[in-house]
Amino acid sequence: MISRRQWIGMTAMTASGRLLAMADEKPTPNRPVVISTWQHGLAANEAAWKVLSQGGRALDAVEAGVRQSESDPKVSSVGFGGLPDASGEVTLDACIMDEQGDCGSVAYLKDIENPISVARMVMEKTPHVMMVGEGAKSFALANGMQEKDLLTPKAKQEWGKWKAEHPDAIQHREINIENHDTIGMVAIDEAGNLSGACTTSGLAWKLPGRVGDSPLIGAGLYVDNEIGAASATGVGEAVIRAVGSFLVVELMRQGNSPQEACRLATERVIAKNPEWKSVQVGFIAIDKLGRVGGYCIQPGFDYAVYDRQSGNRMVPAPSRIPAT
Repeated sequence: MISRRQWIGMTAMTASGRLLAMADEKPTPNRPVVISTWQHGLAANEAAWKVLSQGGRALDAVEAGVRQSESDPKVSSVGFGGLPDASGEVTLDACIMDEQGDCGSVAYLKDIENPISVARMVMEKTPHVMMVGEGAKSFALANGMQEKDLLTPKAKQEWGKWKAEHPDAIQHREINIENHDTIGMVAIDEAGNLSGACTTSGLAWKLPGRVGDSPLIGAGLYVDNEIGAASATGVGEAVIRAVGSFLVVELMRQGNSPQEACRLATERVIAKNPEWKSVQVGFIAIDKLGRVGGYCIQPGFDYAVYDRQSGNRMVPAPSRIPAT
């Protein structure tokens, strides 16, 4: 006959065994998944999903996805149709990063509709990470890209209106969903590999020659295939000061969920930028399990997520400043 003490001991051992077994159980990864910034991320996700749903590589998916936004003249913050700088010229920045840690970037690129593809060429065809200006344009043309006037009649009209209203302005910033200045996209494929892309025409009416966070690996985008990937949107200067996307990934490395990592990185941006109440910055992130998250300073930032379970949908990001 088992004594009461023996029974309690056996029960405790059984419970401990169950807890250990539960601890050893690994969560089922959600793959593939793609996440991108803002409403035009829905169309970008559709393009990326065509690659991912057929077992394609995340790198190919993110390039295809953001090219969708770059080539859409209705998107005023990216590629063809992007709003110009203060002089009336459209200049583009972009970067891309794969699961191997390889990366490529272009900045202050003119007359090329798809800077993300030039960034990939820099990554795959040169020993460099970044090319800029006329050198980047010459490289793009030498590798088969076509020259194109990126200033659409609508963008030219808006620039003319701004110029008339701000004849002596050096720079004009607006914190709203129309001047969010980028599309960032990160994805995980069926094989569990991560990649990311970020592309922009920058802040509308920026000083000629200004470059923000979008082409900077670690600021606008970062990928670590062991941990996760992140991208930023908003005022690039604020993101650069905190090396924002790298920080999000490192916070995930410390055990934080993508959502919490984005929140903590936003708090760091706030700490590094005394004028934080007058700027918008947002982050999106994905981890190795396919979990996603996003967070921002100002209300109004949303992001698009596409996976097999729920399809393609918009998700409003929580914000440090609550919506009124």
